[in-house]
Amino acid sequence: MASLPEQTAQADKERADTASRHRAAASLRRRKQTVELCAAALRALSGQGGLHFRGPVLYREGTPVAMPAPHLHPDTDDAALASFRGAADGMALRLRHSDAALHGRLCPATPTRMLVFEMLEQFRTESLTDPAMPGVRANLNGRFQQWSREFEASTQIDTALGIILFTVALVCRARITAEPMTPDFEDRIESTRADLAPYIGTHLAALRRERFSQSGFARHALAIAETVAAISEHLESRDARPARSGSRVPQFQLLFDQDSNDDAVPTAGYGHSDALQAGDGGYRRFTTAHDRQFQAEDLVRAELLRSYRQQLDDDIARQGINVPRLGRALGAVLSTAIHDGWDGDALEGRLDGSRLARLVTSSGDRRVFRTERIEPRTDAAVTFLVDCSGSMKEYSAAVAALVDVYARALELAGARCEILGFTTAAWNGGRAGKDWIRAGRPAHPGRLNEVRHLVFKDADTPWRRARPGIAGLMKKDLFREGVDGEAVDWACARLLNGGTGSNDAARRILLVISDGSPMDGATALANDGHYLEQHLQDVVAAHEASGSADIFGLGVGLDLSPYYRRNISLDLSRGTTSAVVGQVLAMLAGRR
Repeated sequence: MASLPEQTAQADKERADTASRHRAAASLRRRKQTVELCAAALRALSGQGGLHFRGPVLYREGTPVAMPAPHLHPDTDDAALASFRGAADGMALRLRHSDAALHGRLCPATPTRMLVFEMLEQFRTESLTDPAMPGVRANLNGRFQQWSREFEASTQIDTALGIILFTVALVCRARITAEPMTPDFEDRIESTRADLAPYIGTHLAALRRERFSQSGFARHALAIAETVAAISEHLESRDARPARSGSRVPQFQLLFDQDSNDDAVPTAGYGHSDALQAGDGGYRRFTTAHDRQFQAEDLVRAELLRSYRQQLDDDIARQGINVPRLGRALGAVLSTAIHDGWDGDALEGRLDGSRLARLVTSSGDRRVFRTERIEPRTDAAVTFLVDCSGSMKEYSAAVAALVDVYARALELAGARCEILGFTTAAWNGGRAGKDWIRAGRPAHPGRLNEVRHLVFKDADTPWRRARPGIAGLMKKDLFREGVDGEAVDWACARLLNGGTGSNDAARRILLVISDGSPMDGATALANDGHYLEQHLQDVVAAHEASGSADIFGLGVGLDLSPYYRRNISLDLSRGTTSAVVGQVLAMLAGRR
């Protein structure tokens, strides 16, 4: 028979379970009631019957009704019910004010053009809200603001194509509906809006004037869609990849994102840059006045670094990686045989002149030879260069664990190790981009952003003292955009610099960890989408030809072969496992 305390604990647990079931049931009833009310309001506002919801999807009788505008697809959980009301009102206005047959004839077929055209048509119908219905207008604005926040919090915003679409959506809706834009969003898109203005300004001004005519409005909407598509043609090879499941907002997708059933690892995009050839002297930097190099430890608060370090230690412990064994394996892979003196009194080998008297004094003693002593010694310098662009945020913990494990193992093996990172100080050009605008936007400006190079561990600092700095890799605020070619140049220069103790190493190895092609939105818009890509390929080829370093590409879910001749693809979706560590070791061993 259970004791009294056990009976009390069991009763408390049953009461808690009952209360939890009641809360879940009440939540379900609220969701159903709200969705039913939204459907009723939708039928009344659209003037069409037979409309109802199944989850977030609108149906007419038993047939789903297509609503391609991306911001009309909210969740139906408790937190999103207010946003759902705005989506329902937007659907009603689309059904009421848009001629589906005319829209179908005008709508382009390619994904980017279609997405922009669908968004603009939805904004047009929302602008026709009856002024006597302020509640509907508030619902619409609330839904769009929620969608914009989700977009901004997703990995889509970290791509050049993503920031362009985000900017077009915000600017066009504000112009068409005459609703003010949120100041925070204005700051985020300031540079991109300025870059797009010369190309879409005329058509943008006409959108509100033509909003009462679907066909007249469509002419300008199609022109804007065509402009955005022309820009995206240089970018979509990198940015149209599906959002990874570990992104900041995993459920967020733009409509042209497609799930792929192909298990093959995608390959980084690459193309020829006309702007690089047109610029005087090849690759250019419009200004380096704002470029900086930082010790990562100086950019993160001490207590936050301690928290990151504890989390990193816990992650590594859970994976059960045997660091001493890895150190021994690295020692075998990276070591070279060197002469370390002679061993005498040998029965064979080279004749030792100092032992010849022994043949006279002890005729039976034949230990008059010597052998060369060969010792393996690790004489290598290894640098990890981490891409700290926005799309790498979701892998920051796994990458930190990988480089931390290898830094410890390399130290045990006797090799020198650096951990570096590269990013930018701002989105969309920052101060460098503003300098270019003030200069009158000269053609072929070259790189337009504030480059930020980060040192997480230098070659002269032992792993034990560098532990906090390595944990700084987990601070996601550091991740923005990436100028890979300049970063590879910088890392190779450090390998060759006497100040790092690496210039006299027998082997110099650079391991670049990245999940995609170089990308900086301002540089791509002012030059072309392949400007940084071609520069990276040229830089890697030049260093390999000079023999300054062995360069390897570690692609995070991506084949980096367009840039790095020696490369592997890593699956970090489950963190830094023993299998991932083994992949890197096998690559280094294969090179030897």
